Amino acid sequence: MKKVTGIGGIFFKCKDPNAINEWYKTHLGFDTTQYGTSFEWLQADDSTKKGLTQWNPFAEKTKYFEPSTKDFMINYRVDNLEALVEELRKGNVTIVDSIETYDYGKFVHILDPEGNKIQLWEPID
Repeated sequence: MKKVTGIGGIFFKCKDPNAINEWYKTHLGFDTTQYGTSFEWLQADDSTKKGLTQWNPFAEKTKYFEPSTKDFMINYRVDNLEALVEELRKGNVTIVDSIETYDYGKFVHILDPEGNKIQLWEPID
């Protein structure tokens, strides 16, 4: 089973997300909204399919990264989230929450051995 297929997002804490969005827009040309920006690309194994990677600053006091105490979280794209979660459970990986499904994909959060919260995403492309 192919597990991770790419990076789906990079999320980080900052003092002022609006100011950071504006700085990246002004100085690096990011097309930001209040939710950051999305980078669109073509999938390597099927160049007719698009993918995206989300870049998003979060407020310094966000609780979204908990139980991790780190200032960042990485989202990894996966092919089959339910099968992967079963494999992770067998490997005694900490699963933080239940799989949630939205119109753009399925999500779950896990912790690595150093307490970094990781978001796994099975996109609906």
